[in-house]
Amino acid sequence: MLSSRMALRRLQRIAVAPLSFTSGATTKVLRDMSTLPRVYVTRQIPPEGLKILQDSGQVQFELWDSDDVPVPRTELLQKVKGVDGLLCVLTEKIDAELLDAAGSNLKVISTMSVGFDHLSLEELKKRGIRVGYTPEVLTDAVAELTVALLLATSRRLIEATHEAKTGGWGTWRTLWLCGYELANSTVGILGLGRIGVAIAERLAPFKVKKFIYTDVAPRPELAKAINAEYVTLDELAKQSDFLSICCALTPETKEICNKNLFSKMKNTSIFINTSRGGVVNQEDLYEALSTGQIAGAGLDVTVPEPLPTSHPLFTLKNCVILPHIASASYSTRNAMSALAANNLLLGLRSQPMIKELKL
Repeated sequence: MLSSRMALRRLQRIAVAPLSFTSGATTKVLRDMSTLPRVYVTRQIPPEGLKILQDSGQVQFELWDSDDVPVPRTELLQKVKGVDGLLCVLTEKIDAELLDAAGSNLKVISTMSVGFDHLSLEELKKRGIRVGYTPEVLTDAVAELTVALLLATSRRLIEATHEAKTGGWGTWRTLWLCGYELANSTVGILGLGRIGVAIAERLAPFKVKKFIYTDVAPRPELAKAINAEYVTLDELAKQSDFLSICCALTPETKEICNKNLFSKMKNTSIFINTSRGGVVNQEDLYEALSTGQIAGAGLDVTVPEPLPTSHPLFTLKNCVILPHIASASYSTRNAMSALAANNLLLGLRSQPMIKELKL
């Protein structure tokens, strides 16, 4: 079996490789550019993906040429009219309104994300629209960021940096800015998939004593790779010194991290979420952090995004909030855009996508 790192490299090579076509097929398609499928790209995606679309000679595409500002909804509803394909990112809500605006020509949606909670899956299934997405290529980047966020939170690095900059660094004190170690700890994972396994693989050298997890059902093959024990959600909360949330946002997991879960956690526990903000009830999290029910939280995802700077969570020293950057490495974002582009082109040719969401 390939290691997760080897598998990622293989997937990146597949994603970045441009599609090849016979010269006869290319010549035939290029005879009349106006007959090519129309595609709208909702963001200025990284260059690897754009290059694949440009070099393919298989589509005519228009894009919202900004990386900073999402395409306004009114603009999006206008631009999708009559398109055959749509390449989007997670900031665009693909719902019945948008699909109605697009019309019956729309056959393929390719999202540059592993999550798909921004897609109305029932509407897409009902209309027979195929969906490509970008799992696996971001596993290493997300796992690395999760470990960094866990360490920054548990060892209070943001607090410490602030104290050093603002004059709070005085004489050496015995318990000042003390945090919690991974050595001899129990690490819990809610939602054991490739990312959860990759996180555990990176934490194991820190002398973690035990890994536990919960999911909709036991996942023995994945658990075996990290020697993790399957437990109930209640036991996950009770036993975990560090709890990492890695599950997808579904109707079943919406706000699954709530007052009930936090009340069962240790007051020395660290809570980390790099999945989706919607799996957490943020009011309950604020209460747990502000009352000392749990020791700290590190969040890369929130509701909404961006989280308003006036939000109460920003007032807490024991809450570290990042602006959804888990997959933000140059190689990973390029691999994601390339995979999204190739998924789109393959779908428009009625061929199997590299990564297709089965509806």
